[in-house]
Amino acid sequence: MMTVPQQVLDVLHSGDVYLWDGELMDVAQQEQRDILRRTNELPAVDPERERLLRTYFAEMGENTWVEPPLHANWGCSTHLGNQVYANFNLTLVDDGEIFIGDHTMIGPNVTLVTTGHPIRPDLRERLAQFSEPIHIGRNVWIGANVTVLPGVTIGDNAVIGACSLVTKDIPANSVAVGSPCRVMREINEHDNEYYWRDRRIPVDL
Repeated sequence: MMTVPQQVLDVLHSGDVYLWDGELMDVAQQEQRDILRRTNELPAVDPERERLLRTYFAEMGENTWVEPPLHANWGCSTHLGNQVYANFNLTLVDDGEIFIGDHTMIGPNVTLVTTGHPIRPDLRERLAQFSEPIHIGRNVWIGANVTVLPGVTIGDNAVIGACSLVTKDIPANSVAVGSPCRVMREINEHDNEYYWRDRRIPVDL
């Protein structure tokens, strides 16, 4: 079970701007960081690593795999579905909640950012911040080096091209790419026959 007090989670997930409360948050975050450090030090196939990750995350579904190293602010704000695969160097700025649906695949060096800071300089000096949740649907493929910003929803089956900066919602069943990320097209009949460019899907698949 997670060790982060509910009072801390209530502040992180409030949706309002708030000031960092060191007395309330520092110890809880350090405990989470200690768990993360231990997971990254263990061999990837060590059963203890999976046990620690299930303690670390808010939820972690069956047959889900996160390649080390993993980087995260908290861990306890991230919900992973079943059969999720995340490649190495996944970074979760998860002061706010992150929801990742079943069968989603995440490429290397992806960053999911739920948190920002006010434009007003005096508030930043006081360590003010805010968080908006990220929702990633079922069977999404996120390419290498993608960054997803606060409040974004990515619909089921969507494909996000490598190196994209996702600043707005992406609808289901679409291919999107760019900085900022934009929808290029819907997934279509061509994709039923070709897996990449002019390469046909083998008939026995």
